Amino acid sequence: MTMTASLLVSLTLGLSAAAPDPARADEPWPAAMRSPRSADLRRAPDTTPPPDIFPLLASRCRQWASEPANPWALAHGLVLDGRDFRARGGQPAANVILARYLRRAPPQPNTAPARERLFFDARTPDGTPVEPHPALQIKSLLRAGYPLSHRFDTPGGPVAVQALVDQLKHDFRPALVANPESAWTLDALALALEPGATFRNGEGATVRIDAVMRSALAALEAAQAELSAGMRAGQAQVPKRKQGIYAHPCGGLHYFQAVTGWARHPSVRKAWRKRLDAQLEVLLYRLDSEGRQYEAALATAPFAYRLPLLVQMLKFQGHLLETLGRYRDDTGWRPTKAQRQTVERARAALEHTVRRLEDAGAFEDLPALAARQPQLALDLVGDTCHAARGEALWREAGLSVPAAPAPPR
Repeated sequence: MTMTASLLVSLTLGLSAAAPDPARADEPWPAAMRSPRSADLRRAPDTTPPPDIFPLLASRCRQWASEPANPWALAHGLVLDGRDFRARGGQPAANVILARYLRRAPPQPNTAPARERLFFDARTPDGTPVEPHPALQIKSLLRAGYPLSHRFDTPGGPVAVQALVDQLKHDFRPALVANPESAWTLDALALALEPGATFRNGEGATVRIDAVMRSALAALEAAQAELSAGMRAGQAQVPKRKQGIYAHPCGGLHYFQAVTGWARHPSVRKAWRKRLDAQLEVLLYRLDSEGRQYEAALATAPFAYRLPLLVQMLKFQGHLLETLGRYRDDTGWRPTKAQRQTVERARAALEHTVRRLEDAGAFEDLPALAARQPQLALDLVGDTCHAARGEALWREAGLSVPAAPAPPR
């Protein structure tokens, strides 16, 4: 868990006194309602366009994430622009990641077939993140639209995306499904494989992707069970205490994307529809449940903690919009009027957070912030890219920036 997430947990413990009356659990928290985006959709539309936060988010993402010496940041540029994203100097970002940071290890004895191991370090020797979450880089390549046949030049020779997927299969163990860090691994496997596929892992066991993804859906349901119960009981909020889905990186939103992304296959959608609908409602409920807690924490936080809290709000709201947009594109979800209003309120909340970050100068001098609080600066880079992607997916009514297709087989 990042420093900002830990900080939020410490500040939100004991916030029940600041929570709204449970009888008004269906009322959105006030901050988001200040934005013109959140006007009652039944009224005549306001002809004054709301402030556009996308150019600011996109420009900062492209600027900050283009640093060749920061492969984790480069991967977040791929989140926004896919294969088109380039590192400073003009090279495709993915080329830089593979050429500079892919590692090779010689074959281990007594393994069949003998094969070198392809991997990324978690961090560089100076502490710069490369792959702090397992399989983050291969998942980023697949989501960016690189086909399995694509070959990258590396100092040790060409490497195909397929070889990276094969390494992922070799390293996979079914017990990993329950690990909160497995989101990127599950997403990569779900992007590279199709229903009915099987493979052998490094222990020689046969792995069935259908069983893996069914287990992942059950794990998601269990992780969101407390939120689901609170939603059904009409609670205004379910406190964050590092429990369930809150034990996952980024609030479990990457895990949600990985699991529900498997439903891009019609057969999976048909089998999972009711369970997917139930998990979507929990996700929508989180907007207000968490929004109230962030605002309550921000209202009482010492000045030095305001910026970390605002960055954590950017993380949640941006990832939420990205997750909802990807869910729509992966599953064919068509929001009801009430669901669309929730999406618009999420956009309003993100807009409000971005304006507050802008007022605090967060977008003006990243190097100075990195010198003072390096982890916070990294969070700001990654969360800005996810927020830009989330806003891009909902900028036109019901339409998204074209999603990257599943990689050709």
